[in-house]
Amino acid sequence: MKKEEIQAWDWQRILFGQAPAQFLLEVFIRTLFIYLLLLVVLRLLGKRMDGQLTLIEMAVMVTFGAIVSVPMQIPEKGILAGILALLCAMVFQRGLNWLAVKNQEVEEITQGTTSILVKNGLMQLDEMQSAGISKQHLFSALRNKKIFNLGKVKRVYFEACGLMNVYLEPGDRSGLPILPSDELEFVQTQTKVDESSVACRNCGYVTSAEQRDAACTNCTKKEWIEAIY
Repeated sequence: MKKEEIQAWDWQRILFGQAPAQFLLEVFIRTLFIYLLLLVVLRLLGKRMDGQLTLIEMAVMVTFGAIVSVPMQIPEKGILAGILALLCAMVFQRGLNWLAVKNQEVEEITQGTTSILVKNGLMQLDEMQSAGISKQHLFSALRNKKIFNLGKVKRVYFEACGLMNVYLEPGDRSGLPILPSDELEFVQTQTKVDESSVACRNCGYVTSAEQRDAACTNCTKKEWIEAIY
């Protein structure tokens, strides 16, 4: 459309564009048809598409969004091209899933791997950096599970699909408080301070209070706080 053809408050253009008003009925029919076809395709892709999406499944969903918009709204385009693109995307997805079942390397390339973010109360800083997970993101996920002491955490697995699974140590263990720093008074009301131990703010390593002036033997930082249990 040329700029001289654009007029302010041209409601015909604003509401209907260059298509006639009758095209709205066609849009309704196109949308209904593509919507029903998309439901069938998603059903054929399997139950995994109903759960947490993997990286490749997210790519398929974004592709679906791009595919279905054109045949639904653009009058110059027919719906057969959209149908073919949907079916191709379905075949590609099913094919990659089949290859992933047959070959573990293909599965790791297309769907990613699990990262261990916390091991025996210690943050695995290299794994966290590789996974793009900040300490505050990790602490927020743990607080959401009502965990305020890193020492109680045996493992945190960051799954390939983006979920965090947490496994706790049995019994009480001293560890790093993971509530916000301005909530230390609240920490003391909800937990017990271990006056004989300190925890490294950087990695969660716990040692005796006498080592407060020394560097952390795990990460070499010198940032200590009273441990809790």
